[in-house]
Amino acid sequence: MTENKQTLIPEIRFKGFTNAWEQRELGEAFSQTSKCVNPKEENVELWSLTVENGLTPKTERYNREFLVKKEDAFKLVLPGDFIYNPMNMTLGAIDLNLTGKEVAVSGYYITMKTNESYDSGYFAVWLKSPIAIKLYKLHATGGLLEKQRVHYSTFVQIKSLIPSVPEQTAIGNFFRTLDDAITLHKRKLDGLRKLKKGYLQLMFPQANERVPRIRFGGFTGEWEERRLGDISLKVSEKNKNNQFTETFTNSAEHGIISQRDFFDKDISNSKNLDGYFIVRPDDFVYNPRISNFAPVGPIKRNTLERTGVMSPLYYVFRVTEGECIYIEKYFESIYWHEFMKTNGDNGVRSDRFNIKDSVFEEMPIPFPSIAEQTVIGNFFCSLDEQITVQAAKLEQLQQLKTAYLKKMFI
Repeated sequence: MTENKQTLIPEIRFKGFTNAWEQRELGEAFSQTSKCVNPKEENVELWSLTVENGLTPKTERYNREFLVKKEDAFKLVLPGDFIYNPMNMTLGAIDLNLTGKEVAVSGYYITMKTNESYDSGYFAVWLKSPIAIKLYKLHATGGLLEKQRVHYSTFVQIKSLIPSVPEQTAIGNFFRTLDDAITLHKRKLDGLRKLKKGYLQLMFPQANERVPRIRFGGFTGEWEERRLGDISLKVSEKNKNNQFTETFTNSAEHGIISQRDFFDKDISNSKNLDGYFIVRPDDFVYNPRISNFAPVGPIKRNTLERTGVMSPLYYVFRVTEGECIYIEKYFESIYWHEFMKTNGDNGVRSDRFNIKDSVFEEMPIPFPSIAEQTVIGNFFCSLDEQITVQAAKLEQLQQLKTAYLKKMFI
């Protein structure tokens, strides 16, 4: 069969490389390693492999004493060796040991190394690329999707188009540089988020205190304590005659967002929204649904700069005294959680928090002068802007990598 040469070169290629890529079985590039190790006796750290994070140390939930009873239950992974999980290979559960040390993994994993004349840096990228995952799915054995496996005997028979070693090295180095940039931006973003979390803990008074641990210059004296019901008004305005058609939802992670953006469609019945509450710009919404992001449910401000409607299951309120941004940032802290836990419960449904409106409105709110509220609000807004910019840079790099993965491999 005559092959079209156009299919043997990638869409994007480094200058100086012109030869067509050659189709080879992965067995030519890899050799299986299977040295057993007893982590406890040989003092080797026990690691695991996840789709999201690759090769990572075992967490505390694993009982080390139980896991190391059998000497042959674990494999040794040398620096520069690959490891993959046959069960989750179709999801990209494969990684290269770049820890710089020997680690032990479950004997169920497959460990292997690249043979001479093949670049491990290139395969560290290719083996997790969309093209490779597609090949795994085509060759996986097993009936149900959750029981499909890519055994090593199958893996070595998978055929792939592979460039010359110099081109492999160039591609590997390119993606390593790109990954380093992504890692750097992740660290910066994580650092900013941790900084904000720290300030949220220090710039509001702690329990039984009337001043925060950190305060801007020029402000003195104790803060007042006000009831939520004193500085806000519950919104019970119904959407008569379906005046507004856009339904909002309150996400613990993303804030108030349109259902169309959050669910990719409208969950509510657009023809029957007359019983929904109208939510105007700067209105606050309490969602009783609990999650890892919001253990007592989130309280978020409508920052969409437009009016929509929300289910009557939510508690909607409008701040009548105080700075909205300050109040918003206070609800991003954890200090109001204790009041909720003391005065409410999970109710019948374990995923929803239950608290009476009249009790909810008794929630104490630390209340400094309006001037100090403004300064605090502006400070956190500036920090949020930095986080948004950093997140956008990271997203751009991740999208760039995704595009290159599609165009630099065949």
